[in-house]
Amino acid sequence: MLVYHRRKNRIQIQMPLTSLIDIVFLLLIYFLLTANFMVEEGIKIKLPQAKASAPQTEEVITIYVDKQGRAFLGTREFSYAGLFDRLREMIKHRTDKLVVVRADRAVILNKAVKIMDIAKAAGAERLCLATEKDF
Repeated sequence: MLVYHRRKNRIQIQMPLTSLIDIVFLLLIYFLLTANFMVEEGIKIKLPQAKASAPQTEEVITIYVDKQGRAFLGTREFSYAGLFDRLREMIKHRTDKLVVVRADRAVILNKAVKIMDIAKAAGAERLCLATEKDF
């Protein structure tokens, strides 16, 4: 009589991947939501570099000055007289509001200073010249 031994099927251990995938997606969503995706609106300029730059966190009025010395609020170009009127209207009741001048590094310094003088004459008590952190 022939006796055949039946092989027992080995039990395969399977790791549940569903919960692992859920955790990975939750971490991905967390990092995407907590990352700062603020995009500055305005014209494209290259800021001057400084070692002691610090990010601005309060609400500000930003004036952009391009290479040719033209002044922009947002993406709209203003003449010097028009810029003065618009700034005076924006600063009307809040003279402590910060005005940031973001001038291109190739602009003639006299034009950036003229924009700062216009902002001061319009009633801005706090002025700042924006720089880029030098690494």
